[in-house]
Amino acid sequence: MIKKMIKQYGYFGSLKLSFSWIRSKLFYPKARLIRFPFDMRGKKFINYGKGLTTGRGCRIEAYPSDGRSNVITIGENVQINDYVHITGVKKVAIGNNVLIAGKVYISDSSHGNYSGSQHDSHPLTIPKERPLFYREVIIEDNVWIGESVSVLAGVTIGKGSIIGSNSVVTKSVPEYAIAAGNPAHLIKKFDSKTNKWEKTNEEKK
Repeated sequence: MIKKMIKQYGYFGSLKLSFSWIRSKLFYPKARLIRFPFDMRGKKFINYGKGLTTGRGCRIEAYPSDGRSNVITIGENVQINDYVHITGVKKVAIGNNVLIAGKVYISDSSHGNYSGSQHDSHPLTIPKERPLFYREVIIEDNVWIGESVSVLAGVTIGKGSIIGSNSVVTKSVPEYAIAAGNPAHLIKKFDSKTNKWEKTNEEKK
């Protein structure tokens, strides 16, 4: 085991990894491995399951709108890679066995409302002083999110789905689908009859 780790990470890398593992067990006992630096803000409003693995430079922060509720829940055996940023005000729920690549941003909120309603924020208002606008984000089991993806407020990503790299997800994605682009749109769905990922009608054109 030690030889394998040294071969993969080198002596210095293995030493850093060992230190992270010890630190993980002290401060995040349910996690498999937390690579540091790691920032969890509002820890008492965040619930994570067994087997959580993170890369370096991740930030998970919860600022409950009611000041007391659990805001972010992360299921079991979730892997989050380097520089992922997750922020929650109302509800961000991540299911089991979810794989999240590096530099992903997931948020249920924004500074201000821009929906085209009478409650819209005025552009002359200082951005950080605009009331937070929030809608829950749900990422179901077995989802794979690619590199540099943004998942925005009000989105549900159905189980078994895949989000392509560099996508911006502004609308919900059904289960067993592949979505990509800015804004993200469906490009494939899994066909249980053929056991293949089939292109959507739009992609066939």
